[in-house]
Amino acid sequence: MIITPLCELLNIEFPILQGGMAWISDAQLAAAVSNAGGLGIISSMNADENWLRQEIQKAKSLTDKPFGVNVMLMNPHVDQIAQVLIDEHVAVVTTGAGNPGKFMKLWIDAGIKVIPVVPSTGLARFSERAGATAVIAEGGESGGHVGEMATLPLVPQVCDAVSIPVIAAGGIGDGRGIAAALMLGAVGVQLGTRFLVAHETNIHENYKDKIIKAKDIDTTLSGRSLGHPVRSLKTTFSKDFIRAENDPTTPKEVLEEYGRGALRIAAQEGDSQKGCFMAGQIAGMIKHKQSVKDIILTLAKETETVLKGGLRWVK
Repeated sequence: MIITPLCELLNIEFPILQGGMAWISDAQLAAAVSNAGGLGIISSMNADENWLRQEIQKAKSLTDKPFGVNVMLMNPHVDQIAQVLIDEHVAVVTTGAGNPGKFMKLWIDAGIKVIPVVPSTGLARFSERAGATAVIAEGGESGGHVGEMATLPLVPQVCDAVSIPVIAAGGIGDGRGIAAALMLGAVGVQLGTRFLVAHETNIHENYKDKIIKAKDIDTTLSGRSLGHPVRSLKTTFSKDFIRAENDPTTPKEVLEEYGRGALRIAAQEGDSQKGCFMAGQIAGMIKHKQSVKDIILTLAKETETVLKGGLRWVK
């Protein structure tokens, strides 16, 4: 049994968080993860407060365990969403795509545990000063919008920079990755790509099949010129986007418009011509579809086996 301080902090059985993936992390997936002993996360993405309230209430009908909501701070409805989280007594909020400082005191005063996703020690320190319960140090191996630093050097530096708990994310797909994260000083992990193939994940089967068929070199980065690189599977869409991005005559406005809605198309329609199939570098490690419960129990068993075997190197 793998138990860390994160388990008591968040009232969960396993120190595993499910990432808040736009158009993917809905009430059904979040509830399934929480019921299996992890912490499920609903993504608020660019949705409005009415949609989010319905998803939160749906999750409450599916689980009596704690779950969280990921808030994309660039969401135009973020002020209303911030209040919905308070009204609905959400247990945990994770944040990304912006600075959560504006809402930290409101959420903390309401008893919400706030856990920002950070790509650097600077933002980790800021989050701690603002009252964050913990931080998620996410490396560039993860799927979706990524930072520059890799997980292996980022996590220990964030652990050294703050005194609050650190959760590792990016490039973690099995028990070996979780064990490594714990050895780096983290008290838990956040996984996204591994949950893409869960039976409870409401995405097009083409998306799941592409993950299962992926090889180690089958992800790529696009959007660097726009200032927000995205890691996704190599598809017709990603290749066309990168080709346009590398053409100096392509206006940024055209690139932005080309990418608009591409993740939704991938998740809902499975269209590789127009869809962006966001995925992390661990996609090549995923070989079959499983239930959320089987994924989490497998991860826990693998982690325990790896950690127990670590002493063979100590003489």
